[in-house]
Amino acid sequence: MAVHIVFNLCQVLVVLLLSPFFRGLLTRIEERMQAKRGPSVWQPYYDLWKLFHKDEVVSTQSTWIFRFAPYIYFVSPLLVTLLIPVLTDYPLFMAFMGDMVAAGFILSIGAFFLSLAAMDAGTVYGFMGSSRTRMVSSLVEPIFIIVFFSVSFAANSTIPYIVQAHWVSTPAAFYSPTHLLIVAAFIMIILAETGRIPVDNPAGHFELAMIDEARTLEFSGPSLALVKWGGYTKFMVLSIVLLNVLVTPWGLASHLNGIDLCAAIVRVGLKLTGFVVLVAIVETSLAKLRLFRIPDFLGVAFVTAVIAMIVQPFHF
Repeated sequence: MAVHIVFNLCQVLVVLLLSPFFRGLLTRIEERMQAKRGPSVWQPYYDLWKLFHKDEVVSTQSTWIFRFAPYIYFVSPLLVTLLIPVLTDYPLFMAFMGDMVAAGFILSIGAFFLSLAAMDAGTVYGFMGSSRTRMVSSLVEPIFIIVFFSVSFAANSTIPYIVQAHWVSTPAAFYSPTHLLIVAAFIMIILAETGRIPVDNPAGHFELAMIDEARTLEFSGPSLALVKWGGYTKFMVLSIVLLNVLVTPWGLASHLNGIDLCAAIVRVGLKLTGFVVLVAIVETSLAKLRLFRIPDFLGVAFVTAVIAMIVQPFHF
């Protein structure tokens, strides 16, 4: 039991420490694809260090929600890492404390409190960003649920470790149309939930066009650092769910020893690098959609998830 707890904490530390690197790598690749030099892959670490050493400005009109929301947003993705196979293919200490639906709810709690904090500041951009984010989330959450139902029909479970083992042990299920459609819908969910193109432009600085970034304009200092770091870890956690549970459920540690764990870190890092390259290609190939066109994009994801659920009985 103690070893399982240690390995669980190792998973949390890996996600916590490496998430800024993959955000920096994504930015670097996108800039290189646009024939620009781009910032260093370590730039997110420099930004976090700078923000943690700055003073924080808090409005006198704000309440406790504004002060505590960054901590909730920062912690929620780390809690999800306790439920998913980040480095090991066998269940750890808290593997059965919640399924993928619970993981989605935990991530939603962090986003919900961040939206409340943005409105709590009382600025127009905070209200605008929160309302737009809630609009996108209201469209994404039904797709989440349908994807999880499709996974449960195929794997007879929504526990991430059991789903991962099902794809490994059943090659026919892995190459089925249901699985491929689930993967396609989940990739579109990740782009929408993490504020990537074509839903949002995380590098944009025009306030009237912002969606996710508009919620963070009133934060500063350590609070802004926690919000940014929480966004990095959220992207990495969702990417790990996609890669380790759905797309490439291989290459994880199978034994309780440090060598297997280190090898798993390298293999998972290579998977994430490949996915980051894919996201960079998507973002440099597409333009940001207008706000009223976002439901069309998410509608495609919804239809894809529904088709995956409909065709599943005909293949298993």
